[in-house]
Amino acid sequence: MTGSRVLALGHYQPARVLTNDELATMVDTSDEWIRSRVGIRTRRIAEPDENVASMAGQAAAKALANSGLAPEDIDLVLVATCTAVDRSPNTAARVAAELGLPSPAVMDLNVVCAGFTHALASADHAIRAGSARNALVIGVEKFTSVADWTDRSTCVLVGDGAGAAVITACAEPEIGPVIWGSVPTMGHAVRIEGTPSRFAQEGQAVYRWATTQLPPIARQVCERAGVLPEDLAAVVLHQANLRIIEPVARKLGAVNAVIATDVTESGNTSAASIPLALSKLVSRGEVASGAPILLFGFGGNLSYAGQVIRCP
Repeated sequence: MTGSRVLALGHYQPARVLTNDELATMVDTSDEWIRSRVGIRTRRIAEPDENVASMAGQAAAKALANSGLAPEDIDLVLVATCTAVDRSPNTAARVAAELGLPSPAVMDLNVVCAGFTHALASADHAIRAGSARNALVIGVEKFTSVADWTDRSTCVLVGDGAGAAVITACAEPEIGPVIWGSVPTMGHAVRIEGTPSRFAQEGQAVYRWATTQLPPIARQVCERAGVLPEDLAAVVLHQANLRIIEPVARKLGAVNAVIATDVTESGNTSAASIPLALSKLVSRGEVASGAPILLFGFGGNLSYAGQVIRCP
């Protein structure tokens, strides 16, 4: 086998919906203020008894069921998250135990909002190297657990959820080469620090970086995959803010692509945002099987990672 492909997807979101009008009773904001600045209408909020591992398990179980594989077929579990509380067992091990996976390698990755695309690339590399054949890759966050509910510039953004993908070996690669990197000197622009940990960011700096520096990198991702931007069937960027997604997609030149805008109903779910939005697009039948999709994550550390995949 010389490559890997996305075999199946699954996602999970908590039942509770928090609207902009409800937020306006908590901080000095309004529905119009939030929509005009970030494009978000609603977000999902996990219950106190829902945690990162339980949400990851729900999404992973759906992806595994959709794949048609048995638990014993999975030999690698990678979980992208920045909001897991427990150090050991890690989230990947907890998911493996819940699903009855007998002996996979289990790892958590913290690359914040770019976590899923980093984890997907890592799974692809492991499969290409022959150290795994079937991998479960999960992005999950309980982002509301690190929210500062007195800061109207950040608390309006966050939401909770999980998305998962089953990756399998194949003869012809359907996950393209990753382009990844970071801007460590600007890492302070997105922070989850302190005890208790709280999310804060320098919004204007992040906006300028994302809208000016990322489109050329996204075009490089397409070039490495041998796909023209105008031939993309869909673009799934990190669902940070509609006012970032729209200009980045426009500057990329993906004129014929479906642009994922799940942020409007789910908020910013950090590492969960790309697999969550992707799973919804595929489940709704908005992208044909085999069509090229650009995935591009960016955020904390100012890290970024992107690849073109073929729709399962």
